[in-house]
Amino acid sequence: MIVAVLDDLFFSIKIRTAAKSLGADVYFERAPELVLETIRSKAPRLVIFDLDSGKMRPMDAIAAMKADASLRDIATLGFVSHVHDDVIASAREAGIDQVMARSAFVERLGSILSGPSSTSTT
Repeated sequence: MIVAVLDDLFFSIKIRTAAKSLGADVYFERAPELVLETIRSKAPRLVIFDLDSGKMRPMDAIAAMKADASLRDIATLGFVSHVHDDVIASAREAGIDQVMARSAFVERLGSILSGPSSTSTT
């Protein structure tokens, strides 16, 4: 199970399409106030964050995850525009495990999503 925290339609479609073709189980959380609750209930192996999303408040969610003993060991990956050095620095300060440029994220999406398979959900 993977949880994707984003509100960008383009990336939602990319992830959903790749997940469907791979049989990967991805849950999309689009409500910032439900992110931690969703992560707790879904127990994902990975949480993907769109670090450029203002609505989803990814830095707050990452910092809260990493401060919570029951969530801190869940892998986190964020994608961001490569020109946003301040966002990259903020994500690292919040404790994210891996940051990728948007282009690299799209290029490696298949390998990122590969793992225990099931069906994609919203």
